[in-house]
Amino acid sequence: MTQNLHEAALAAMMLDDPDAKCVATMQLRSDWCAGALDLVPGADDPHAVLVPGRPQRPQLVPPHLLSSRRVGTREGHAAMLHAIAHIEFNAINLALDCVHRFRSMPRSFHDDWVKVAAEEAYHFGLVQARLTALGHRYGDFPAHNGLWEMACRTADDVLSRMALVPRVLEARGLDATPPIADKLRSIGDRESVAVLDIILRDEVGHVAIGDCWFRKCCEDRGLDAEACYLDLIARFDAPWPQPPLHREARLAAGFSASELDRLARGRH
Repeated sequence: MTQNLHEAALAAMMLDDPDAKCVATMQLRSDWCAGALDLVPGADDPHAVLVPGRPQRPQLVPPHLLSSRRVGTREGHAAMLHAIAHIEFNAINLALDCVHRFRSMPRSFHDDWVKVAAEEAYHFGLVQARLTALGHRYGDFPAHNGLWEMACRTADDVLSRMALVPRVLEARGLDATPPIADKLRSIGDRESVAVLDIILRDEVGHVAIGDCWFRKCCEDRGLDAEACYLDLIARFDAPWPQPPLHREARLAAGFSASELDRLARGRH
């Protein structure tokens, strides 16, 4: 008996326990690929999920209250990995929210975001294992809620979501990952560097999926994609990418060279 894909995605998203969420997300993809879940076309759900499933910890604080992460200390080393785990945990919920929310989108859209959700769950497990090796667990350090806050602000419009989550917030990871890997390499943590290599490889694909659907939405609405992108960044006061941009990764993810030149010049 088939079940509703969108309801199954919401159920996985609302699980509080990270391990249970990862298992459910992997099962969602398996069931979807096996034809055990039905796509039920309909209107998008414009109502934001203000608090998705997440454990009581980590404590969520404003970004400016987070301490700097110096990997030369054991606590700093673990805190940096924890920050990555937090991004991956949020990314699971973000992908599941796309599957749950944007029901008017075609089957290929849901194919993409079910795949992304499962890969983010895999990434979370990899980073969690590295945290465990350092004697820590997800939740041991404070974190911020910026990714999910943007998900709430773009809940009513798939075009804005594709622009401002994959192409702004997640694309920042393409720039940030190589310097983080260098820091971890400098203290001999080759195992974590190998994990970051996997994450970077897959995240290029995830940003590319967001780029593809953003451009498709712009085409459907008769909008110039790159002008629309800059307009949305300004309208939502979204963070501008910090240099240096990882041009190779961003180009592979769908950004144009002229677009990267504009982003490299800064907001003004």
